[in-house]
Amino acid sequence: MVASRRALARNLAPGPATLCNAAKLTYAHPMGHTPEDSALMLQYKDGDTAAFETLYKRHNDALFRYLLRMCRHRATAEDVFQEVWGKIIKARSSYRPTAKFTTFMYRVAHNCFIDHVRRNKRHSNNSEFEPELHADTSESPDTITERSLAKERLTLALHDLPEEQRDAFLLHEEAGLSIDQIASVTGSNRETTKSRLRYAVRKLRAAIEEPQ
Repeated sequence: MVASRRALARNLAPGPATLCNAAKLTYAHPMGHTPEDSALMLQYKDGDTAAFETLYKRHNDALFRYLLRMCRHRATAEDVFQEVWGKIIKARSSYRPTAKFTTFMYRVAHNCFIDHVRRNKRHSNNSEFEPELHADTSESPDTITERSLAKERLTLALHDLPEEQRDAFLLHEEAGLSIDQIASVTGSNRETTKSRLRYAVRKLRAAIEEPQ
């Protein structure tokens, strides 16, 4: 699965014919310069496939984590993930930097997820989510066990949240979006978004507290 995601940028990027438009594909940057996302997207719009690869590498992990937690099923998340990048690639010709690229990207991801749910009314609640655990071997078995149990409680609580609250929480925590950006992605007003995030955080904090 990870290998297929790594290959996605190469598989979806324009082919050799596009690269023949040589003159406008060269973007010289000063040493150490890190282009902003919107600049990379505009370069990709002009045919610079290397800009797309940089953009993809910069955001693919966070986007996949967001979709994995939303879909709660790894195979489904993989499908929606590829659909999102496919739509971003198709939208490059009309792309305008009217908002941060991440706002644009997660709006596409949110809409793809909603479309998936509508296409599959019996959307599976079965989770194949298996977070990679990188435990410090120097820690005691009790500490490792408690962390694992807390993570399990958090995962279950996250799954039990209403979809709107889970989406707001993940866009904030996984994607790092602001309240205003989340409101833009989900098509909600600012106060509604704040309320959803507040309720989600409250429920998740209660879930990971030490059981009485």
